[in-house]
Amino acid sequence: MGIINEDSFIETVHMKGLQISLIASGDGTEVIYHKLEPDARWGLEPLEGGETLEYLHLLSGKLLLKDSNGEKTFRAGDSFQRCPVTEHHIFQSIGQSEFLYVTSNPVFHYYSRVTNELRDLVISIEEKDGYTSDHCDRITKMSMLMADALDLNSRQILKLNLAAFLHDIGKVKVPVEILQKPGKLTSDEWELMKQHSTFGREILQETGLPSLIEAGEVVEQHHERYDGTGYPKGLKGDEIAIEAAIISVVDSFDAMTTDRVYQKGRSVLEAIDELRKNRGTMYNPDIVDTFFKIKDKLVKM
Repeated sequence: MGIINEDSFIETVHMKGLQISLIASGDGTEVIYHKLEPDARWGLEPLEGGETLEYLHLLSGKLLLKDSNGEKTFRAGDSFQRCPVTEHHIFQSIGQSEFLYVTSNPVFHYYSRVTNELRDLVISIEEKDGYTSDHCDRITKMSMLMADALDLNSRQILKLNLAAFLHDIGKVKVPVEILQKPGKLTSDEWELMKQHSTFGREILQETGLPSLIEAGEVVEQHHERYDGTGYPKGLKGDEIAIEAAIISVVDSFDAMTTDRVYQKGRSVLEAIDELRKNRGTMYNPDIVDTFFKIKDKLVKM
């Protein structure tokens, strides 16, 4: 384990797979302790106009770094430094890991407040929409497996990771009687339901955080269809971000195989057959093909 005494924490934020604790803050610099559960991801992104120092020191475990230089494994005692950050760097925890993060861009309190608010919204939406509380966690894990299989770059991985977990956050603005209606929605109800993807983009844009603003663009597109018949903008083919195309496939698979308030889930084989039938119409064919290649991993989520 690490060398940090928890009595020294000023404030702690807990999320699925991640604990973040502020240890010290002053003169525009923050020292933040991070604990990542196995396979959890954490990223650094460039800040517009920022000449900030970003320093990471690994206390225990291993971290796999993915960026434009490829992949590199960090072990306890290793450090990583950038001043400024000029690209997206994604760290994946191999087993449980702990590290200190030092930044001259103090963001902890704002970040923790926004993160807690979004997390609470996601949980409330999952309950309103008839899902179990780990629906968004499953979507995120499946999306990350797809990202690895498709060899996405670090910026795409960060965007996908956030958008996958927050894809349905806009449903907070949709009445529960519509979300849980057992029968067919009226035309007016369906028009309101379709707005949830745009609501999601707007909610994330209002945070002012660059990574969430980018994720919001993906969130807005996750119900677009490859043939152009989706919503809200009727995008088609390569007009749809690859991150949104991934979420569309894995979210559909999870929705089809999950028991909800108003319907019983289908079998895995039935869901896979449905994806196959809609390959090239509803879903990007390359994404569906990749899903099938790694389906044995995905169905275990």
